[in-house]
Amino acid sequence: MNTINNSLRALTCGMGALAITAVLSWSFVQTTSAVPGGAVPAVRMAKLTIQQRHVWFGQSQPAVLVD
Repeated sequence: MNTINNSLRALTCGMGALAITAVLSWSFVQTTSAVPGGAVPAVRMAKLTIQQRHVWFGQSQPAVLVD
């Protein structure tokens, strides 16, 4: 009975590892594949937004640590 449990556990772990490998491989292929037909792919850029801070809320100057 112990041999059957160990075999099923090993089979389950192996199938899980194969499933994870397949998903990660497919994701990598999708993100790195070229566009068919030579079309120019859309450029994806990170968008940086800076939020305005109100001076009258909190400290207007950064705190200074003094020994």
